[in-house]
Amino acid sequence: MTRWNETPSATGDARAFTGRALAPDLARGVMLLAISLAHAPLFVTRTDPGTVGGLLQTVFVLNHARPLFAFLFGYALVQLLRNQQERGSDWGSASRLLRRRGWWLTAFGLAHAAVLVPVDILAAYGLCSILLVGLLRRDDAALLWTAGLVLIPCTVVVGVGMYEPMTQNTSLFAVLSAAAGDASPWEMFVSRITRLPARTGLCLLLIIPGTALGMWAARRRILDDPAAHRPFLVRATIVTTALSVAGSLPAWLIESNLWPDPSRTAMIVAAGAQPLTGYFGGIGMAGLVALVALRAGRRHGPLTTAVQALGRRSLTFYLFQSVVFVAVFYPYGLDLQDDLGFAGAVVVAVTTWALSIVGADLMRRAGHRGPAEILLRRLAYR
Repeated sequence: MTRWNETPSATGDARAFTGRALAPDLARGVMLLAISLAHAPLFVTRTDPGTVGGLLQTVFVLNHARPLFAFLFGYALVQLLRNQQERGSDWGSASRLLRRRGWWLTAFGLAHAAVLVPVDILAAYGLCSILLVGLLRRDDAALLWTAGLVLIPCTVVVGVGMYEPMTQNTSLFAVLSAAAGDASPWEMFVSRITRLPARTGLCLLLIIPGTALGMWAARRRILDDPAAHRPFLVRATIVTTALSVAGSLPAWLIESNLWPDPSRTAMIVAAGAQPLTGYFGGIGMAGLVALVALRAGRRHGPLTTAVQALGRRSLTFYLFQSVVFVAVFYPYGLDLQDDLGFAGAVVVAVTTWALSIVGADLMRRAGHRGPAEILLRRLAYR
């Protein structure tokens, strides 16, 4: 196993490891918690989150985790391109590497979805990197126009999916539940393979806006050097978070029956506002983590080190989440999908994230990358 230098820096400039900015990795570590909270409830059959649980999920998790992941993914594409250019690679060589990496990431995602769970997002991100590599050479206007134009159909697609359960007074989480069931492993495999193309295509569409905005932010090194962008980060985080909360509340009020007999127009607006402002909320989370990184960089404690280590191994521990969820919820695992309910799924999600932090920190102490990162690097760079 290749050893890896992660010596803490003493500079106190929001960089925990030599030559490595703290905020992007810290954000990826936090992102895994958002993904875990978004995915775990899909594995249970009793999906009523309750009033408080529904508020937290709708306002801070539902349609927020995906934009955060997409934003950080786009940010990473620019970082990878920059690293290759600093090593002397020309555009042709660097773009071929990024596309080759995208193809392998797609393969990882397809295998992940076929073998484990139907909620994979890796394949879509791999395809997204292949399709959007060309944007890395375009100007800022191209990035922003791409994000803005694609955001419209994304909002419509998700809004339509949210509107239907609102009209039938059905929990949205019950509709989204994609993994729970009593089918055999073979039946689950066939179902996943059948639905995989449509789900991957839909996810690809939904992540393009966040990815393009992440590219835009990476060009300005907003997360790499949050101290230089602190005023902008403060304003952007406050505004995006406020928009996200305001846009998500109507959907939650309707879902929780605290808004009795809403009009058809009100339901349409609520169904569209939640996913639209969810993009702002997901990106606002990245800004909030960057601001936290400013303070954490000056007082670098063990938790910050461990969460950053998790962020550096996000692919490995994203896959680890699936293994845990299958083992805990599936009929051929502990078969707790009917016993734990929504609250139990949240506990499993948080526990899985906590275990991921411990595992990542142990790898850091041993000087090892995550195994998935090692495999992807070897396949992409050979």
